[in-house]
Amino acid sequence: MPGDDGSETEGDGGGREYDDDRVALGLALLERLEHESLPLPAVVDRIETVTADPTVTRTILDEAELRGIIDREDGIVRPKSRQYVRFGSEVITKEGEFTCKRCGSELSTGHFVDLEAGELGPFGSSCIRKVTGRE
Repeated sequence: MPGDDGSETEGDGGGREYDDDRVALGLALLERLEHESLPLPAVVDRIETVTADPTVTRTILDEAELRGIIDREDGIVRPKSRQYVRFGSEVITKEGEFTCKRCGSELSTGHFVDLEAGELGPFGSSCIRKVTGRE
């Protein structure tokens, strides 16, 4: 039975489905990695902006590899896509009271990544560059 805990469920086609938007958002983020290769801890750091649950993190990495989004070998992740986050259209800012999802700082301006799977953020101006691979 599907649960809110992100557990795997059996779908009608007998394949695996994940009742968790965090997996879809994590996959969308990995599709936009802006590096030739990254050490696994740097990729996990980015995934932790979506979830701190190690089981969901592992699911995101496994699904990304299974779907051909990334290659993993010897602690190195190589993205296969060359689609990057475009700051002009895919990073939006909002004014308000926010807490950065990456570092926990209080923000008056939040930066959000608008991905097809959903919105990721808020982030501060430094953390948005780290999450998107610009720093």
